[in-house]
Amino acid sequence: MSASDCLFCKIIAGDIPSTVVYQNDTVYCFRDINPQSRVHVLVVPREHHEDARELAGDPKLLAEVLLAGAEVARVEGIDESGYRFVFNTGDDACRTVFHAHLHVLGGEQLAGFGR
Repeated sequence: MSASDCLFCKIIAGDIPSTVVYQNDTVYCFRDINPQSRVHVLVVPREHHEDARELAGDPKLLAEVLLAGAEVARVEGIDESGYRFVFNTGDDACRTVFHAHLHVLGGEQLAGFGR
């Protein structure tokens, strides 16, 4: 998928509205429109990478995404109570947007993982 067709690239460009939680020169963080917990924020690198596997090829950017996730947890007031980071990569993970993004989930007791 090209960046011009990418939902998150359009959000970052301001073509599609979003509720910004945090942003800097590297990442854009906004509330998920279908939250899976009380706090559900997406941390999206401004530079288009298809998924976490591709993002791992740029370790500095990957670290910046994780640091931004920690900052989102702080801003949202869940840094002490706990939070979860999730990347969905590949078909079995039910990935729906083909732009790498980190889910920051928390603000309540989260259910277990997997099936």
